[in-house]
Amino acid sequence: MKQVYIGFAFCIAFAFSALNINAQTGYANEPFWQNDTEQNKIEVAFRTIDQQDLLGGVSVIDVEKLTEKAYTTYSLNFLENVIGGVSGNIWGMDDYLVVIDGMVRDANNVLPTEIKSIIVLKGPAAVALYGSRGAKGVVQITTKRGVEGDRRINIRANTGMHTPKSFPEYLGSAEYMSLYNEAEYNDAGSTAGKSFFPRDGRPNEVYWTASGINPYRYPDLDMYSSEYLRKAYNRSEAIAEITGGSSRTKYYTTAGYYREKSLLKLANHAKDYTSRLFVRGNLDINVSEILKVQADANVTYYDSYSARGDWWSNAATLRPHMVAPLIPLSYLEENDIPSWGLIENSNYIIDGKYFLGGTQINPTNPIADAYAAGDNKFVSRQFQFNTHFDLDLKSILQGLVMRARYGIDYASTYNQGYSNQYATFSPTWTNYAGEEMIASLEQFGVDEKSGNENITNTAYRYTYNVAAQLDYTRTFNRDHNLFAMLLANGWQRQISGQYHRLTNANLGVQASYNFQHKYYLDFSSALPYSTKLPEGNRLGFSPTVTLGWRPVKEDFFADSAFDDLMVTVSGGIISQDMDISTSDNEMGYYLYKSILQRGGWYSWADLGGEAATEFQRGDNPNLTYVKRKEVNLGLRGSLWDKLLTFDLNYFTGTMDGNIVRAHSLYPIYFTQVGYPSSSIIPYVNYNIDDRSGFDFSVYLNKEVGEVDLTLGVSGMYQETKASRRDEVIEYEYRSAIGRPVNSLWGLENLGLFQDQADIDNSPEQLFGETRPGDIKYKDQNNDGVIDENDAVYLGRWDTPFRLGLNFTAKWRDFTFFAMANGLYGGKGFKNSSYYWVRSDNKYSEVVRDRWTEETKHTATYPRLTTTSGQNNFRNSDFWIYDANRLNLSQVQVTYDIPKSALQGSFVKGISIYASGYNLLTISKERKHLELNVGSAPQTRFYNIGVIGTF
Repeated sequence: MKQVYIGFAFCIAFAFSALNINAQTGYANEPFWQNDTEQNKIEVAFRTIDQQDLLGGVSVIDVEKLTEKAYTTYSLNFLENVIGGVSGNIWGMDDYLVVIDGMVRDANNVLPTEIKSIIVLKGPAAVALYGSRGAKGVVQITTKRGVEGDRRINIRANTGMHTPKSFPEYLGSAEYMSLYNEAEYNDAGSTAGKSFFPRDGRPNEVYWTASGINPYRYPDLDMYSSEYLRKAYNRSEAIAEITGGSSRTKYYTTAGYYREKSLLKLANHAKDYTSRLFVRGNLDINVSEILKVQADANVTYYDSYSARGDWWSNAATLRPHMVAPLIPLSYLEENDIPSWGLIENSNYIIDGKYFLGGTQINPTNPIADAYAAGDNKFVSRQFQFNTHFDLDLKSILQGLVMRARYGIDYASTYNQGYSNQYATFSPTWTNYAGEEMIASLEQFGVDEKSGNENITNTAYRYTYNVAAQLDYTRTFNRDHNLFAMLLANGWQRQISGQYHRLTNANLGVQASYNFQHKYYLDFSSALPYSTKLPEGNRLGFSPTVTLGWRPVKEDFFADSAFDDLMVTVSGGIISQDMDISTSDNEMGYYLYKSILQRGGWYSWADLGGEAATEFQRGDNPNLTYVKRKEVNLGLRGSLWDKLLTFDLNYFTGTMDGNIVRAHSLYPIYFTQVGYPSSSIIPYVNYNIDDRSGFDFSVYLNKEVGEVDLTLGVSGMYQETKASRRDEVIEYEYRSAIGRPVNSLWGLENLGLFQDQADIDNSPEQLFGETRPGDIKYKDQNNDGVIDENDAVYLGRWDTPFRLGLNFTAKWRDFTFFAMANGLYGGKGFKNSSYYWVRSDNKYSEVVRDRWTEETKHTATYPRLTTTSGQNNFRNSDFWIYDANRLNLSQVQVTYDIPKSALQGSFVKGISIYASGYNLLTISKERKHLELNVGSAPQTRFYNIGVIGTF
C-alpha cells in the first residue's frame, strides 16, 4: 500500500514539475512523438502501428465511438457482438489475458466510458510477445488519454430500473405435502407412513393448509411473494470526464459513482445496495524532444451491503410448510403468563404485532434473519499506478527508441458487519370454542448482540508489471519499412494465502519488414521462463512467422471493386505453462517432482502401529511446456467505397502436451490399487487437443436518403476435439478421442418403466432399487446390466457457433442502435435441484408431469421419491436440452440536441437517450435459460441517460 501512495504522489509531483519545465522550454527540432497520427494508430503487443499495416488475427473495437450510441455498464459487453472470434473465449481457448494500458489487470475494474479502444489479439503471431500467459489470446484495453486543446468536460448521468425476467415456480404447502405422501407411497407401497395425512390424532395438514384459515399454524411460505420482493429496483450513475492540454502536456481525468439497490424489500434487506466510486487520471508529458512520459493512476472503492442470510439459496431449499416466520401476538392467550414472559424478553417484536417463529428443525429462517441476524458489507479497494517512458536514442542511431513501463496494483477485500444471534419461538396450538389459540411457546436460541463489528475474509493481491524494450523503426527510399524490437517483459502476482507467486517472464524479439505497404514479413518470438518446470526445461521458445500481401496495390487490381484487401498467412508455436496445473495443485508448481509421504495409513498394533510410507507420484525431469501449434489465414478489406467491409480468419492447430498421469504408458505394477493406494506414475506431457474454425466480421454501410444505415454481422464457428488421450477403456464408444473436448457424457434413456414386468424383462440397472416410473436405460454393450460402462457421448456443452448482430440507423439528430447475439450447437443438463427433485428437496412445478399409474402413458417426469433417486438423477439424455437461442441484448435511441439550439451558451452538446437490455430471448428453452435457481433472478434493464459536453 505504501508503494502505491508513493507512486501516486510521484506521479502528481512529476506532472507539476514537467508542466513548469514545458512552459519554459521550446523544441529546436520536431520531437519523435509528433510523427504519430493518432487517428490511424492501433495498439498491438508492445507497439503502435498504422491501421493499414495490421496483419491477421487481430480485431479492433472503437469503444469510444460505440459508447456515443450504445451505453453499457461492462467493459467487455461489445466483445462478442461486434467482432468475430470471441465467445466467452478466443478461438475456442479458455482463460485469455486482459491487459489494460499495458498492465495485466481485471476487465471489471474499468468502465466502457473510460475506454478508447479494445484490441483482441487472437493469432499466435499476435500474442507471442506476451509469453506464456498470453498463449490463449489477449484482450488489450486502452483507456482514453488527453487531447490537445481547450479543457473539455463531459458529464454523463444514467438511471434505470431492473425488472426480473422470471422466478422459479415452487409448489405451495398443500400440494407439496400431498405429493410427498405420494412419494412415500411410491417408495414403500401401502406401508408408507403418509407423513401429512391424519393419523395418531393429528389433524389433516393437507386440508387445513389448503384452506388457508390459519397460515401461522399451517404455513405456506412463498419467498418470491411481493410481500418480500420489489417489482423493480434502481441503478443510478454519474460520470464526469475532463480532458485537455497543450502540445507538451495532455491530461485526462474521470470520476464516477454508481449505486444499485436490490430486489429485496424486507426489513434490513430494504437497505441492500452495491456501489462503486472511482477516480482515474492519465497524464502525458513531452518532457523534451527526446523524452515522453506517461503516468496513470486509478482508485476504485467498491462496496456491497446486505442483511445477513442467504435469501436466494434458502428460496430454493426451504420447503413452504416448514416454518411460519412471523406470528401475530394476537394468537397468544391473554393469561398465558409463561408465553408472554418469553415474548416480553425478546428484542424483536416486529411492528409491535409479530414475534419471530421457528422450529426445532429450523430454529432460524431467512425472514427472521432479515430482521435480527445483523448485516454484512463486502469491501473492495483497488489502487493502480503505472508509468511509461519513451526515450529517443537518435543520437546513437536514427530510429532507435528505448521504452520502459512499470506498474503496481494493490487490491484488498474484506467483509465487515455485525453478526447477531436471536431467539425464535415455536407455538403449540389449541382450539378453544372453535377459535385457534397458542397454548404455549418453546424458545430456540437467545437474543445476543456482541456490539463488536466483525472484520472477516480479509485478502489482498499485489500485481507488479514491468517491461523494457528497444525499438528500431526506419524507412529507406520510401519503400522499405523496417521495424525491430528487443523486449524484456514480466509480471508477478502475490495473492494472500498462497505461498508461490504467479509469475510470467519472457524475452521477446520481433522483426518486421514491408515493401511499399504491399508485401509483409514478420517474425515474432518469445523466450518464456517458467519455474513450474524442472531445471533444464524452464526456458522455452515461441517462434511465429507471418506473411502479408495487399493485392490492391498491384497493377492488375487497379480497376477492381476493392478499396483495400489484405491477405495474411501466419503460423507459430507458443510455449505455455498455463495448463500445467491439476485440481489439487492449481498453481502447478513442483508437479515434476515425486511425492513420498509418510503417514497415509497406519498398521495394526501387532506391527507396532507404524505409519506407512507411500508414493503419491513419481519424478519426471523431462516435463516441459504445453505447446499451441497453429496456422491461420486472414482476409481483410473493403469494397465499393467501404459499402462493405470484412475481416475473415481461419485457424487450425493443436494444443500439444497437456499434462496427465498416463496410466496407459506404464506397467500396472507402478500403481497399487485398493487400500493403501500408492503410485509412482509421474505427470507427463501427453494429451493433445485439435482445434479449428473460422471467424468473420462483415459490415454493410449504406446511405438511403437522409438515413445512414450500418448492419454488422460477426461470429465464429469452432471445433475442439481430443486427438490423443490417456485411456484404458474396454468399449470403443467410451473413447474421448475424436470427441469434442467439452463433451457431455451420460446414459441413453428408453423412457420410463411402465410396470414390474417391464423391469423384469430389461437389463438390471445397478443404481439402486428400480421401480415402475423410474428411467429406463439402454444397454450399450449388451452385457445384461446398466452401469457406467453404458454412458455415451451426448453432445457438447459449449457453443460451437456464435453469431453477433448490430444495427445502426441515423436520421438527422436521431440514432437508433440494436444489438443481438445467437448461440447454436450447445447442449446442457437440467440437473439443478429445480429438476432433480428428490429426498426432502423443495418441489418445483416440473413434478406435476410425474409418472403415476394414471399418467404412465403421458408422463414426462419420473416417479416421485423420498430417497436419493440415484437411478433417475444422473446424467442422461433424459435431462438434456438444446441451448440454441437468439438474444436481443440491447436497444437504444439517442437524440442529439442541435448545436444551433446551444449557440451562445457554455454548453457544447447534449445527447439524451433511452435504452433497454436483455430484452428478449427466442428459444424453445427460453423458460429454462431465463431461470436462476439459488441466486438472484435474471433481469431486464431499462435506462434513460443524458450526456452534456461543456
